[in-house]
Amino acid sequence: MPRIWSGSLTFSLVTIPVTVEAAASSHKIAFRQVHTEDMGRVRYRKVCELDEQVLEQEEIGRAYEAPDGTLVEITDEELDRMPLPTLKTIEVSGFVDLAAVPPEQLDQPYFLSPSSPAANKPYALMRDALARSGKAAVGKLAMRGSERLALVHARDEVLVLEMLHWADEVRSAGDAAPRGSFDVSEEELAGAQALIESMSGISMADFHDEYAKAVEAVITAKAEGAEPPHAPEPEAEEAGTVDLMAALRASVDRARTSRSGEGGDGDEGGQGAQVTHLHERKGRKSAAKKAQAKKAAGKGTTRRTTDNEAGGDAGDRASSGAGDKAEGTSGRRTTKKAAAKKSTRTPGTKGTGGGRRAG
Repeated sequence: MPRIWSGSLTFSLVTIPVTVEAAASSHKIAFRQVHTEDMGRVRYRKVCELDEQVLEQEEIGRAYEAPDGTLVEITDEELDRMPLPTLKTIEVSGFVDLAAVPPEQLDQPYFLSPSSPAANKPYALMRDALARSGKAAVGKLAMRGSERLALVHARDEVLVLEMLHWADEVRSAGDAAPRGSFDVSEEELAGAQALIESMSGISMADFHDEYAKAVEAVITAKAEGAEPPHAPEPEAEEAGTVDLMAALRASVDRARTSRSGEGGDGDEGGQGAQVTHLHERKGRKSAAKKAQAKKAAGKGTTRRTTDNEAGGDAGDRASSGAGDKAEGTSGRRTTKKAAAKKSTRTPGTKGTGGGRRAG
């Protein structure tokens, strides 16, 4: 993994040389901007507004524009020499419960790795201590042109560095809350909880980027001169007021049926909930209708066959009845015989079971 930053993680008198490495990658498909008339590449060029010369990257520096328009040049060397401890050190200021950190404050995750063999033991010590306490270390780090608030916590065998938004950067959630007056009944809440329970047990590893796959399919088709795939027409939905409880019950039944059919018997040991696309749903409905029609046709054939058999001659019925009667008599004799043997074997009996055996 590429190293993004190197320095030390310190808490009190303990110093751990570490490197910061990317914890995630993106499989987003990149596109080039082109001129639609001739497919020529569109390129951005950095031009000096004074002499209109196109500049290379090594010719470009940075400057701060003052309110009066004056530009103050700042070099990389001047930034590197700033008296700021967080340039090369993640200094732990304290510890917090990991569960108490608001999720909206989390930004970008990274992995911390020991940068030398001598750092392995103190690294493992801090990792195991954080894991046992359920806490996370809070500190600051200067990286990529700004100082960031950072959170360090244990995850399996490594330490994870989570970049945080500053507290005053996180907006209030008040404007996002529902407006108006309404009541949520206990029945509706119980129905929602039942739906959550029926759809629980999923694995995050089962989810994949279907959008990227769809884009790749379009690119492949276009490159081969074929027609790119199209999405099916969406199913028409009935307009009107939604019955919330009816929708919850139907959703629970659908989730249980889906898990029963795809993951076994639908109990807690079943597989996770599956995503059903529109075309798969339509195909399942068509298959279900065909199965119902075939089942109905089978029932009709069975009834006709039964009626034909019922219209047979009387001799067949008599013969069948006699056979059934003989079979029933034989069955009763066998049952009595078994009961008599069992009674004879039972301790404390006087042999009365023998008189009950059918000859």
